[in-house]
Amino acid sequence: MQLFSSRSRSRERLLDAILQSAIEYAIISMDLDGLVTTWNEGARRILGWEEAEMVGQAASVIFIPEDRQAGIPQQEMASALSTGHGNDERWHVRKDGTLFWASGQMMALKSDDGEVEGFVKILRDRTDQRENEERQRVLMHELAHRMKNTLAVVQAITSQSFRNSASLDEAAQAISARIAAYSKAHDILLQQNWLGTSIAMIVDATAVNLGLAESDRFKASGPAVVLGPQAALAFSLVLHELATNASKYGALSAEVGHIEIFWSVKHKEGAEHLMFSWREIGGPLVTPPSKKGFGSRLIGSSLSAFGDVSLHYLPEGLALELDAPLLKLQYKNYSDPEQQLESGSS
Repeated sequence: MQLFSSRSRSRERLLDAILQSAIEYAIISMDLDGLVTTWNEGARRILGWEEAEMVGQAASVIFIPEDRQAGIPQQEMASALSTGHGNDERWHVRKDGTLFWASGQMMALKSDDGEVEGFVKILRDRTDQRENEERQRVLMHELAHRMKNTLAVVQAITSQSFRNSASLDEAAQAISARIAAYSKAHDILLQQNWLGTSIAMIVDATAVNLGLAESDRFKASGPAVVLGPQAALAFSLVLHELATNASKYGALSAEVGHIEIFWSVKHKEGAEHLMFSWREIGGPLVTPPSKKGFGSRLIGSSLSAFGDVSLHYLPEGLALELDAPLLKLQYKNYSDPEQQLESGSS
């Protein structure tokens, strides 16, 4: 009898050592009323309560209030009694009130003769895994959204280029140049983790595309202003159209003509506004066009989404003015410009 008792105590110590060493798992045993009988080291680390605080207390305290009111702890015990286990994938609460996502199981504890004596709940903190899965879901949704909108823009660029070109060669050149400008804007945004980019970078890219990066014929100045992704894409396409038009028909088609771009930030109507200006000087005499082309439609359908935009065909050169709240220009949601371009260009 003494030998049996010694072996029994050794077995209990071994089981307790195993129980306490499983620090990545909260292992909680409870009686038939759901009161805690044992609380391992993993439970202390994950949930925050000491064993002395929890023994004799209701184990349901680790459930969020909504789940307690819905009777989730009792449902898990009922499932454990009827099927042998109750699965658990839900939010739980720590002693300090913070929430964490747990994955676990509740099982019925039975005596040697098969009588149910209580329950054991085993759970693990899976918050990081759940957050990673959520980030992946959001990223996949965002990627699908961007792809859809990008294809819509390419479709609009292609259809409008064919509609406004005199020949297939002219259309092909226009499509290639416009898609290249759009692609360059995406490259700039990717370098900034798609959080936005500055007006200066968009303007500099336009100058580089024209081969006028260091030329006095392309003058630009203004304070540091960051644009959100949708505004940056809209500006890139608009500036490309303005620059192309200036090279073919405007200030850059003459030997002495030049472009001046200025922007500033002013406080008006209780908010910060961007005041942006494009002016062509020294080119051929300007007369208003008889019909709207792709560029005019693009300006009307994209920049006007952010604020008040005006296009003036002054005799001395084309002028564009934009007055837009910075809040709209810096909004980071990726959606509107592509849809506006598609609808506005039809």
